[in-house]
Amino acid sequence: MAAESPCFTQLEHLRQYIYQILCDKEQLEPGVFPMTERVIVRAEDPCGIYFCLHGPRSVKCTAIWETDTNTILFYGASGERFLRTQLSSASALQVAA
Repeated sequence: MAAESPCFTQLEHLRQYIYQILCDKEQLEPGVFPMTERVIVRAEDPCGIYFCLHGPRSVKCTAIWETDTNTILFYGASGERFLRTQLSSASALQVAA
């Protein structure tokens, strides 16, 4: 359930990684379905990003990047968590509010 410790220096690379993992889990063709994201705020400070891949027939897969712990939690279409990835470093990544 835990994954390797990838290192990302750009937010776009993190997005691509999350998108690919979610597509692979639900066997969706990459590049066909849109992914949205929202900044998660706690006490008026950004603390993560919520990603949602919108598949066919209202299928939704999600991931949450927790910036405090620098982990990504992946959830399948049925809501079960299927993967936890601990990032090794994300010093150049900033949560854009």
